[in-house]
Amino acid sequence: MIINFSVQNFGSIKEKQTLSFEADRSTHLEDTYIVKFGEQRILKLALIYGANASGKTTILKALDFLRDIVINPERKKNNELDFNPFLFDPNTPKENSIISIEFFQNEIKYFYEVEFFKKAIVSEELYFYNPHKANLFKRKTNLENQFTEITFGSKITTDKVFEKTLEANTLWNNTVLGGYLKTNIDFKELQEVVDWFGAYLNPLIYTRTELEEFVTTRISDREISKSDVVTIIKKADFNISDVVIQEEEKDIPDDFIEFLKKQVKAPNEKIKELEQKGKLTAINIEFEHTVSDTKYNLPLEFESQGTRRYYGFAGLLALLIKNSTAFPIDELESSLHPDLYLHFLLSFLLNSKNSQIIATTHNREILDNKDIFRNDAIWFTDKQESCSTELYSLTDFDSSVVRNTTNILNAYKSGKLSATPNLGDTFIDLDL
Repeated sequence: MIINFSVQNFGSIKEKQTLSFEADRSTHLEDTYIVKFGEQRILKLALIYGANASGKTTILKALDFLRDIVINPERKKNNELDFNPFLFDPNTPKENSIISIEFFQNEIKYFYEVEFFKKAIVSEELYFYNPHKANLFKRKTNLENQFTEITFGSKITTDKVFEKTLEANTLWNNTVLGGYLKTNIDFKELQEVVDWFGAYLNPLIYTRTELEEFVTTRISDREISKSDVVTIIKKADFNISDVVIQEEEKDIPDDFIEFLKKQVKAPNEKIKELEQKGKLTAINIEFEHTVSDTKYNLPLEFESQGTRRYYGFAGLLALLIKNSTAFPIDELESSLHPDLYLHFLLSFLLNSKNSQIIATTHNREILDNKDIFRNDAIWFTDKQESCSTELYSLTDFDSSVVRNTTNILNAYKSGKLSATPNLGDTFIDLDL
């Protein structure tokens, strides 16, 4: 589980900003929100509110970027990292960016930090606590020679062959963890961390993300039970009694293979496999509706956007409940009725064990109901005069602003908590 996450000089974020899942001292909704690791109490949920262009999505993008440079290392030394530093300042484009994260994996706490710019990873370090803090490795990049130097901690046992192989596989624009994925040598401590990034932390879900394909593929691969998805959908009042998934093989278009070959990250073995097979497997999805004891099947494309979105969310919910996993979600409320939005969150909180959601949202109704939210799960982003993002929690306000009796929704709407649009008047004279 994520403990905390910090970002500096990334997109709209200039100064270091930290989002924490560590619970405060409140015991409010303790059993619903909190997972205990020894004396540490970790929250399952973080919701980020803020005006448009205030940097909400940037927080999630930074987390997704970190995952990507670990799981999908660049294959070529001259490829640039896919991000921008803070651009509204003459100095920050020349300065390094820093991302760090602290998390639990198999009951052990890890701290990982990486410093970088567009062309290279500058430095990197990984620590673990078992029970005391110990260095696993430190990495420095010789920028002049574009060469990686890795030093392992005193409590880690390695051999020279592994160290030299790892250094050779860690290009100057790769993380050490990404370099390890290219190394055909088993190393338990690094594998644990790589597994966390690959299995626990999922890619960012945007409003445009096609969740239907994501969920259907996992049903086909038996990572998700179709019956679990149907059970979840039935509780959401869509009048859906079943999901029908059929596979159909189709010939591959002549120019499709050539298109794949031109994509840098397309795996060669997969392309060869498609080329030899000569066919693609198409998956058709239909939703079965039972009306007056009669069953009717509708193709996916005939369903409403909200129905399709919640089919995807039902799959996410099945994964969150059955596994230990985390999903960053942008604009969680997109295409969902407020009641359905709340139903999804409560279903997650009440049924999941060691999973987490970190999501941006504009849905303010939850702020009006202290029976369903904790103050430490609510975060805000505010755009400063410098156009940089400030991230802060509802718990950061003292009792002069937020008391136990305060109506949080009214306080937010009135601007007492900031993180709202600073709008001009509605009169527009286009002839001026």
